[in-house]
Amino acid sequence: MKYGYFDDKNKEYVITKPDTPAPWANYLGSPEYGAIISNNATGYSFQKSGAKGRIIRHRFNTMSSDAPGRYIYIKDNETKEYWSGSWAPVCKSLDEYKSECRHGTGYTVISSEYKGIKTETTYFVPLGATYEVWQCVVTNLSSEERNLSVFGACELVNHNSAIDDQIDLQCTLFLTRSRFGKNYVHQMHNYIKGQEPKERFFGFAEGGVTAFCGSRDDFLGLYRGYNNPKGVEEGLGNETNYCMNSVGALQSDITLKSGESKTFTFVLGQHMEEDAIKILDTYKTSVRAREQLAELKAVWHNRLNGLTVNTPDENFNTMVNVWNAYNCFMTFIWSRAASLVYCGLRNGFGYRDTVQDIQGIIHLEPEMAREQIEFMLSAQTSKGAGLPLVKYTHNPGHEDTPDDDSYVRETAHPHYRGDDVLWLFPTVYKYISESGNAAFLDKQISWAEIDESASVYEHLKKALEFTVSERGAHGLPINRLSDWNDSLVIGMRGETSFVAFQTIYAAKILKEYAEEKSDTEYIKYLDELIAELTEKTEALWNEDRYIRAYHENGEVIGERTNKTASMWLNPQSWSIISGVADSEKAKKAMDSVERELACEFGAHLMAPPHEGKTLTGGSWGNKTTKENGGIFSQPQGWLILAETLLGNGDRAYKYYQAACPAAYNDRAELRTMEPYVHGQFIEGSSSPFSGRAHVHWLTGTASTVMVASVEGILGIKPSAHGIVIEPCIPSDWKHFTFEKLFRNKKLCVSVNNPDGNQKGIKKLTVNGKEIEGKFISEEILKETNEIVITM
Repeated sequence: MKYGYFDDKNKEYVITKPDTPAPWANYLGSPEYGAIISNNATGYSFQKSGAKGRIIRHRFNTMSSDAPGRYIYIKDNETKEYWSGSWAPVCKSLDEYKSECRHGTGYTVISSEYKGIKTETTYFVPLGATYEVWQCVVTNLSSEERNLSVFGACELVNHNSAIDDQIDLQCTLFLTRSRFGKNYVHQMHNYIKGQEPKERFFGFAEGGVTAFCGSRDDFLGLYRGYNNPKGVEEGLGNETNYCMNSVGALQSDITLKSGESKTFTFVLGQHMEEDAIKILDTYKTSVRAREQLAELKAVWHNRLNGLTVNTPDENFNTMVNVWNAYNCFMTFIWSRAASLVYCGLRNGFGYRDTVQDIQGIIHLEPEMAREQIEFMLSAQTSKGAGLPLVKYTHNPGHEDTPDDDSYVRETAHPHYRGDDVLWLFPTVYKYISESGNAAFLDKQISWAEIDESASVYEHLKKALEFTVSERGAHGLPINRLSDWNDSLVIGMRGETSFVAFQTIYAAKILKEYAEEKSDTEYIKYLDELIAELTEKTEALWNEDRYIRAYHENGEVIGERTNKTASMWLNPQSWSIISGVADSEKAKKAMDSVERELACEFGAHLMAPPHEGKTLTGGSWGNKTTKENGGIFSQPQGWLILAETLLGNGDRAYKYYQAACPAAYNDRAELRTMEPYVHGQFIEGSSSPFSGRAHVHWLTGTASTVMVASVEGILGIKPSAHGIVIEPCIPSDWKHFTFEKLFRNKKLCVSVNNPDGNQKGIKKLTVNGKEIEGKFISEEILKETNEIVITM
């Protein structure tokens, strides 16, 4: 079933059927003020931290119409009938009620039409602001004058801590009280001396207030919900709250002539009353909000226009040009902190997740990426390890670490991981290659726990030193707590093929930089290390696959003869990405993936799945869900990239289409999740709901599939001194084009494939001049360049 469509011109996804199989969401704001909103206006807001900065409430894990949200209600005062500006929570019959939700880049517009009244509500966070704006336009489409009441309502938290607000009720129910200003509900919060005071407001910036309510119980009424609130049915009663639960609810009574419209501008935020009044004063007319929305769109559209593709596959175009890219920016900004599934309890940045996520935006915003790389490098300890969780309050040079009880108590992370800092190498490499900023290697950056700095180059050397300093029984770097697969339990001294391949890959990248610096002794060391580890990985080969790991007790995980988990995806793809596998092993490994792991919806993480209790070296979850053989989505990107490195364009694109959310737009009831963003995993072949996707938005899938699309399929591979464009495409793509901004120069690329090849360049011209080979030197590029490739 189809619930909406892609509007590529406006960079929006348009939902035309509001009864989606799950809440389909969007992100608003920035790290200073974040908001999540669904197609039916549920969601929540927070300042800086979803865990410690919550502003309005959300009920997780429900499709109930009794969930709080950012609601607009309309009541016909003649008939006493009321409805909501979003289909839910009132949920009028869709035979009469018309609804449309347009999720855009940093904003959402929800429109309705019912009983001759049209509403259009735009939700957004202005650039640089720490509050959100709801601008609602109500229009009388009927032929008669209408007497209406318009309401705005949201449920305010009693405590910024998401846990304390919902669990520690013996305390938090008695912290707040509210009052009414001339056009706003003001919630005050008792606080301990020395703490930052917290006050929240919900105001009417444009439109007169007829009545208000600050008490949730009075607004909803006893044994009622947001689908039938007493305050809307009977009109607000000017109640405030003292203890218990708060709402911000405002009512405006209006009369609209036929064809007449009226604009209402609501503002929500966490500010002291004096500042709240100033904020509201800036929105006395609707012009300011419209200007800010235009500014917001311009910034996002300009950002996404850094790469625009036009291929025979509209789904690929939509994802690369808009939604995969936008998804990458959201994971870059929010890591895994807050979504409608991640409940906002991670009060910081996961090291691995964040460094991986940076890769997804480098081709569009390299300098934004650089700032985050520097931040993550400053969360590296002086012995080379990465802090497993980097606090939002991160203070370089003065942090505690997993070696300190204080860090463990605050973060619940007592150990380092084997792979965390290994993600720095490809991420730094991609940034320098995209930007050409080779001097970045000399940038001085503080260590996490000591007030001393070192160059980026030294940070990378320390990361490698930390990784190889402790070896397991087979001479490979130890896994420590885990590698990428947190559920793979093999003991602190177990060894994984994933970490081994990553280490070799890291050493190869570092060798390039050592050569540029003429670091002779270190080059010799790296050559010996690469040779040594590559030789040891020979033992990981098992007939037609690479094994997954050695448990510290000696058990081999991922052998062909294992009854369960005998075939794993990541070792095969990473043996190719790292350059370890020779051509024969690479082909056998990828053939094994296709034979034993691939299905309609992608490749399973491993097979066969475990059944019953979690076994040694196993993964939890039902069969073919999550890490227990589910179609884990992030590795699909690595699989696609590996196949393109081998020149297998058809097979790579088969995997791409299986992983592509937009490809499921016409059967969205199967996937259930938003068809415009990636999820964490898809239920696999053992599930009765095979194809159902889970854990939306905040997943490393966005980054890995974007890298696979840009570097693998399109073949865009920058280097320090220029760029290589070597596509690996399905054989039925006879022609495609793309435009890319590269170091402030425009590349207009046309690719012709008359013979239906999958990879390889026969001819390359730049501005009419034929170039030998496939490398385009930056020196020959003009401000605008016409590049023609014949495969």
